[in-house]
Order: sequence, then C-alpha cells, then structure tokens
Amino acid sequence: MAAPGAVARDEGVAPIDGIRVGIGGWTFAPWRDNFYPRGLVQLRELEYASRHLSSIEVNGTFYSAQKPATYAKWAAETPPHFMFSLKAPGRVTQQARLAGATGSARAFIAGGLSEFGERLGPILWQFAPSRRFDAGDIAGFLDGLPDRLDGRPLRHVLEVRHDSFACEAYLALARARGVATVFTDSPEHPSIADLTGPFVYARLMRSREDAPQGYPAEELDAWAARARSWAGGGDPDDLPHVGGSTPPHAARREVFVYFISAAKARNPAAAMALQARLEGG
Repeated sequence: MAAPGAVARDEGVAPIDGIRVGIGGWTFAPWRDNFYPRGLVQLRELEYASRHLSSIEVNGTFYSAQKPATYAKWAAETPPHFMFSLKAPGRVTQQARLAGATGSARAFIAGGLSEFGERLGPILWQFAPSRRFDAGDIAGFLDGLPDRLDGRPLRHVLEVRHDSFACEAYLALARARGVATVFTDSPEHPSIADLTGPFVYARLMRSREDAPQGYPAEELDAWAARARSWAGGGDPDDLPHVGGSTPPHAARREVFVYFISAAKARNPAAAMALQARLEGG
C-alpha cells in the first residue's frame, strides 16, 4: 500500500486499445480505506483515482454545473491520457419538452467545458424513467446540440430509461444523428445493446458486496471479451438487442465502461480488475 499522502503511477493509465474503464465520481467515504490508501488527503483523491483508472463519469454536474475554474482545476489534477465524461444537468434533461431545452443544453456546454481540452470525453444526457420516446421531440433536441467545441468533435450519448425507446424508430433516429446509446446493464432500466453511434458507452450496475472484485471472475472475463469486441468494431451477440439490423462493422471504436451504483464500495476494484484483464490481452 502506498505511503500516506502518496499518489502512485504519475503517468496515469492509457486507454487499452481504445477502451477506457472507470467509476462514477471520486468522492465516496467507503473508498477511503478501500480504494484510496490510508492517510491520503481528500483533496488528492481525484489525483489518485485518475492515475489508477483511465476515466471517471462525473455525476455531480447532473445536479449543478460547475464554474470554468473548477473544470480547469479537475483537468489540471489528471494525467494526459485521462478523460472525464460528464452527466448533463437534470434541469435540461428533465424538462417536459426536450426540443425546447436546447438553449440550456448549449449553455451548459459553452459554460466552461472547453477547460477540459482533450480530457473531455462523452456528454451523457440521462432521461428520466418517465420520459417516453417521442420522435419529434427527441429529434428536435438532438438537432440543437452542438457537434464541436473549440474545433474538437463532441461525443453525445443518451441514456434512455423507458421501454418505449426499445424500438427500431429510436435506433434509426439515433443512428441518423450519430448519437450513442448507453448500454445499461441494470435490472431496473432497458438494456439496449444496439449500436447507434461511433463509440460505445456501457454503465455496469450489478456489482455485489460479497465479491471482493465486485463481480465474479467469469463475469469480468465476459465483460473484457465484450469490450474487446466493441473496440475491434464488433457487436457482441450475447447482449440484448432490439433491432434486427446492425450498423456496418467498424474498423475501431472508442469504448467507455463505467462501474456505477449497486455495491458502490466494490466498483473501483471491479474497474481495476477489468482493466487488468484488458492489459493482459
């Protein structure tokens, strides 16, 4: 274990064949004698986490956007290979009419996200479980999202949580706009593995307290195989798909895999165990 206050692996963790593995947030009390070394000061937790994982999904921005100076500080504490994904504010995604929320969406993006520079990963637009698929409303929202920021392409991903999105019409719309769909491995929300965008974004939500690495070894092996398939341009056929048609096989894809929720204390161990499998080839 590292000495108190130490932060190892200063160079960080590079993505493995385009695959990034991470967790949700970096501040969680049970991680302090679990993931973080004993004695590590809280102000250095992001610094430490970003050198042991290749990405973190920021959930706090769902509740309140931050100041540009805060985004700049987060970016400065992380190594060059690291990427953040950001959950967009709920005040945007929970509006009754999404097509009318594009101004707020653009304001969030223009409100300092450029401070992340190359560390800016996907922007996650998480819909409420009560939001049903409305093709016109969703299309109006997607059409209003900017596709670039400071000359860099933006990655948009939708997390849909109502069964009405599990249809060919939604898949066609998302593909036409080049927007990814979260694969949510959850017993509570639709699990749609159909690929709709140029990258893959998976939120894994079945970690268990009684498994030291969050998941049994065979399940981590299976997720490593799926991540490699996605990254290599494939489409794992052992996950639930809605549509009969699939997009053309891609040469390579970026893949973002996050261990979220469930037995949260185990999620850093699950992420590092998956990362180790990917590093092992």
